[in-house]
Amino acid sequence: MQSNLSYTLIIGGTLLLASCNLVAPGDIENPNVTEDGYLQGGNAMDTWVNGAEKTLALTVGDFCLQTEIISDNYFNNYTRESKLFDEPKILYNDPDVNGLERAVQQLRATADFAFDKVSKYDKNVTKAQLFKLHIIKAYGFLLGGENFMALPVSERGAVKTWQELLQLALQSLGESERYAENDTVRSFVHTLKARAYYRLGKVDEALEESGMALKLCDNLLWQVQFDGSNSVFNAMQDDIWKALYQPLPRLNFLNPKYVQLTSTYESPISIAKAEENHLIMAEALLAKKETDKCKAQLKQLLGLVKSRPVRHDVKDWAKTRAVGGIKEYPDGAAYTVAASPGEPYREGLVLSRKKPQMVSVPTVSGTSVTAEMIDQCQGHDALLELIYLMRQEIFIAEGRRMNDLGIRLPISEVEAKANPTATPYIKAHIPAFIPLGQGMDAFELDKKNLRVTIRYNMNHLIVGNKTTADVVPFE
Repeated sequence: MQSNLSYTLIIGGTLLLASCNLVAPGDIENPNVTEDGYLQGGNAMDTWVNGAEKTLALTVGDFCLQTEIISDNYFNNYTRESKLFDEPKILYNDPDVNGLERAVQQLRATADFAFDKVSKYDKNVTKAQLFKLHIIKAYGFLLGGENFMALPVSERGAVKTWQELLQLALQSLGESERYAENDTVRSFVHTLKARAYYRLGKVDEALEESGMALKLCDNLLWQVQFDGSNSVFNAMQDDIWKALYQPLPRLNFLNPKYVQLTSTYESPISIAKAEENHLIMAEALLAKKETDKCKAQLKQLLGLVKSRPVRHDVKDWAKTRAVGGIKEYPDGAAYTVAASPGEPYREGLVLSRKKPQMVSVPTVSGTSVTAEMIDQCQGHDALLELIYLMRQEIFIAEGRRMNDLGIRLPISEVEAKANPTATPYIKAHIPAFIPLGQGMDAFELDKKNLRVTIRYNMNHLIVGNKTTADVVPFE
């Protein structure tokens, strides 16, 4: 089973909100639609929820676009997007940081306005609408807790730490459960709860929630939808379809995850899928030293990944993945790739894309890991590194990697100037093990021997720093 968060545009002017001191709900002005006229016009909640879902989709797309280049997943080879994030260099006065903070706060404010005001005027509010609003509010807290040092949750309100934001996400998810109308929807809620508990390092709670989610729906897929006909674009799609963002060579075979089928087609982005529950359970079992159960869980995960759709005959010719930007990349399947110097060179990680060759790419999840690789893992750390490789591959282009690396965004300058409690959080957190100077994206290309050697295996570095507070929350 699968479900989608979809939306339609608000006819006559989209009503969007931003919170904190940036734009308050009461500041909205539209010469054609007054607030009272809108609220008393009938079906106010329906149009509001539709607009809120649009806001969620755009926010998810923007987080993918910005945070993926802060990680080792992609290098900004030829776009107008931030060149600083690839370093990574993250400043509190960067407009992209401000934009991401604004987007997170907008989700909360949009939901709160619906609860506090719209619901008082519209007597036809449905359980489905209330569920969506609680989810949108929860997802705003979840994005804040995963990606920022801290954020306020009201205009000029006291700043909440990332741990507190995740607790607020759990609270909103709990409130959404009473409006969940079927097992698929309940599985979605439990998956997001497992994700929050995972980041908080709550092993038992994460294990329980992820197990419950899989019992309710063992192939959950929940996505936000876009609409190219109405200018609601998947921001990530354009940059990876045109190869402006280049993937790390070991991730080449997973790209482009989002494909431009027609001039108006926009690929959806997953925000919850059953794969995450398997990954959380496997990591929790490993933390409990139940290695055999961990391996069995990962093999179940492989079966799910293999069942996911693959788009065949993709004409990825718009821009070759070899040249055209700052770096030259491998351009054919003959290349083998090593995750770092001294590691074995692996086949099948790079695809041939030159015209007339076409490629097949997974649209939901893919991985290079095999059952044999799982069986061959000897020792705790080797298996943990394999789990993080699978997390990297399965969540690629979904905006999840930066948090696995322990990198956190600062509170923006706009907020800090108006909120004195923000001062301790105006510097980004970049763990000491993160290579600077674009090191995460660095590799050596041996065109004579058709080999690629990546400079740093970031999954190995994550595991090597598992005892720090930055990464691997269950250790």
